[in-house]
Amino acid sequence: MTGRMRVAIAFMIAGLSLCGWASAIPAYAQSSPAAMEPSNDAERALIAQHPNEWAQLRPEQRERVLENYRRWQAMRPEERQKVRQNFQTFRNLPLEERRRVLEGLRKWRQLPQARRDELREAYSRYRGLPADQRDKVMKRYQQFEQLPPQQRDRMIANWHRWQQMTPAQRREARRRLGLRRQHPREMQQGQ
Repeated sequence: MTGRMRVAIAFMIAGLSLCGWASAIPAYAQSSPAAMEPSNDAERALIAQHPNEWAQLRPEQRERVLENYRRWQAMRPEERQKVRQNFQTFRNLPLEERRRVLEGLRKWRQLPQARRDELREAYSRYRGLPADQRDKVMKRYQQFEQLPPQQRDRMIANWHRWQQMTPAQRREARRRLGLRRQHPREMQQGQ
């Protein structure tokens, strides 16, 4: 497995495992004083076990710790086991790859909720593909990553233009380029 592939897999694991449960777990008030204080005996016990560390945390860090602890407490045992496995996978990565994963996770957390939902849906579709198609997607992604930055930028710009086209415009573009293959959804819409 290549380094980039390990990073991509680790990022997916970390991002989806840490953020994927957020929609299934009750939301807690954010940035309120109550969100930064323990609300039950289990949370108070957690803090009592680590008083020095708790005292050194900034308010937003305390809030994050309590949010994560509440998520952990709400998980089923098999979910907790999966998180433990994912964490071990992450710990086994070389230091530089772990840094890249954490940077990716930081960027993930900064995304608007709607964009995160879109990405989760796209990942679900990817996971639903047969293994050979997932391999093709990964191979194409790796090829894309090897392109010079200017060529990648051009491809992304072209993709954005393609997304803005109507099905009729796409058919015309394919006809002009001598391409005959259509996406199955477009074949259904065009007939």
